[in-house]
Amino acid sequence: MHNSKLLIYFLILAVPLSSLLADEHHSKWQVGTIMAVAPHPLNGNDPHARKYDVSVKVNQIMYVVLFVPRDGLDTITHRTGLDLLVSVGQKTMAFNDLLGRKVELPIISNRPFTLTAKQ
Repeated sequence: MHNSKLLIYFLILAVPLSSLLADEHHSKWQVGTIMAVAPHPLNGNDPHARKYDVSVKVNQIMYVVLFVPRDGLDTITHRTGLDLLVSVGQKTMAFNDLLGRKVELPIISNRPFTLTAKQ
């Protein structure tokens, strides 16, 4: 009986502690829309590496994240308009890829999203 009480106390203390030790706090999962995809400026160290600046609108904020495809393919360029579930942290945005793997991308910038009329 003593061991089970000790285990319960450990679990009660471990859960909050694990959240404090996490790299970064992420928001709840919410819908984001890919608004634009642009090639990221080439790096002099590896001119063949494909990287993309992906603009994702979440609520009324436009985030630009750096996307580097795992497989080297540029399928992200055909994803404009796609809605996906994202979790926004202070420095990264997370989503699950098609295989269910969590992917975290660095946030390059963010700004309020406003609709502008075409003139």
